[in-house]
Parts: sequence; C-alpha cells; structure tokens
Amino acid sequence: MALAFVFPGQGSQAIGMGKDLAAAFPVAREVFEQVDDTLRQHLSRLMFEGPAEELTLTANAQPALMAVSLAVLRVLEAEGGFELRSRVSLVAGHSLGEYSALAAAGSFDLPTAAHLLRLRGDAMQRAVPAGVGAMAALLGVEAEQARGFCAAAAHDPATETDEVVEVANDNGGGQVVISGHLGAVNRAMEAARAAGVKRALLLPVSAPFHCSLMRSAAEAMGEALEGATVSTPAVPLVANVTATKVTDPAEIRTLLVQQVTASVRWRESVAAMVEMGCDRFVEIGAGKVLTGLMKRNAPDATAMACGTPAEIEAVLKAL
Repeated sequence: MALAFVFPGQGSQAIGMGKDLAAAFPVAREVFEQVDDTLRQHLSRLMFEGPAEELTLTANAQPALMAVSLAVLRVLEAEGGFELRSRVSLVAGHSLGEYSALAAAGSFDLPTAAHLLRLRGDAMQRAVPAGVGAMAALLGVEAEQARGFCAAAAHDPATETDEVVEVANDNGGGQVVISGHLGAVNRAMEAARAAGVKRALLLPVSAPFHCSLMRSAAEAMGEALEGATVSTPAVPLVANVTATKVTDPAEIRTLLVQQVTASVRWRESVAAMVEMGCDRFVEIGAGKVLTGLMKRNAPDATAMACGTPAEIEAVLKAL
C-alpha cells in the first residue's frame, strides 16, 4: 500500500480556512505568521475574517491556500510524528497546489513558496485585461471531445479573426475546464450544449488561466524561478504538465514555467500515481475538491481530506 499527498488549487479557498488550525496548534500559527511576514501583509487575517472578494483575488488566494496546506503538514509532523520522506511515495498538486506539494517535499522553503505564488498571482492577473478572457467548466465530456469544441470555436465569424480557447484542466470524471478569449469560450460552450453535454457554465474567475494567453505570466515566472533556490524534493512530484514523476530541480523549474500556459493533466496524473502503486490519497489543505475528484478518477483507492483539526486526527488514526 502506497500513500500519495495531493494539494488543492484555486477555488478551494473559503473565509475561515486555517482559523481553527491557528487556534489549536502553535506550529500552524508559525506558518501563517511566516507567510504574513514574507508578504508584508496580514494575509492570515484576510483568510480568517475576509472579505471574500479580497481572498478570492488570485494574488491572495494562491499564497493563502499554500499556507493552509503547509500548516496542516506541520501539524501532522508535530502532533503525529509524521515524516513525509519515509511515509509518502508521491506528491502532486492541482495548479498552484504544485507549489504547495514542492514546499511540502522540501524543494522550496516556506518564504520562497509564498513569494513565488504572490508573483505568480500578480503576473497571471496582469496577463489579460479584465473582461477579455474567461474560463468555463464542461461536465459530461472527455478532454478530446472538449478539444474538438475548442477547435470549432476558435474562429470568430463576426470579425473573421482567430481567438484562443484551449483545454485548461482535464480533471477527470467527465469534468473539463476550458480557457481563453471570452467570445471563443462562449462559442465553445454553445458547441458543447449543441452536442448534448450535461452542463456548460462560465466560472467566476478573474483571468483565463492555463492557456496561451498567459504567456507573459510564464515569462515572469521564468525570471522569478531562475533566481529561486529549488532543491531536490524528498519524494517525487507528479507534474501537472507531463503527468509523470520528476525530482530534478532544473526540470522542476522548466515544468513550473510551462505549467502557467499548459493544461493541468489531473486525470492522467491520478492514473499515473495509481499505476505507480498508490492506493491511498490524502488531500492536504483547504476544502475537499481533490478528494471528490479522486473518488471518480480512482474509485478503488482510499481518499481522505485533511484540512481541519478533526480531519487531521482522523488521518493520523488511519495512517
């Protein structure tokens, strides 16, 4: 039986996340204080008290979610004597969760992860003016079918120009997210509805992530990662871009840059982890999004969420 830790991405944030951890565990408070100091911002107060519209901003949500994940991990270590290096076979994270996974495995120290995610959030927000881009979830489709909708929708007949619309996340279980110019995303949704998909709905996001419109953000992350210390992770990372395991710091840098514009291959990543022998998955951090996806992508595996004191207690008992 092999264990994998997975780390959530944007969309899992909620007001109050991490508050009960900070109240119960000094090591969790230390994580939040260190992130606050690094960013010179009371990010933990924003996490605990809101307002929600500020927490949802990409530049805040990304380091905040990482902070909760790392706080949970530190509690597992301090309260349960849990050692990731000896107990966990693989780590993976959904989009920004890849940074949390790498910080958990020791590739980044906490201030570096917080700093990179703030830069990443700012760069992604700046890449496309508000209202120009969009993302949409298609439910009841597979990635290849969604790519067909995107290909059909890329050309704007009204202006005779080509626009961007691409598969951003292949989450599995019939859930695919597309991303690009607003008009092209709307046309792809219309094509999906005409083909009889279960649902096609715009997502409440501030920019079109994981598509080629994010090229300037990828360039910014390339510069930032060049100057960052990246160590060999204690356990291999299954990367979003390739759905294969990686440990080489130079390759990790390259993949993190590519990840900004590339699709998150989550369905394939889970399949790869199962193929490599993982039959137990624990979602480390806020929410239960990945736990829900795990039940669809790996129904024979055990999946648990670990983001609250009660969940930490249950996970320590189970492990």
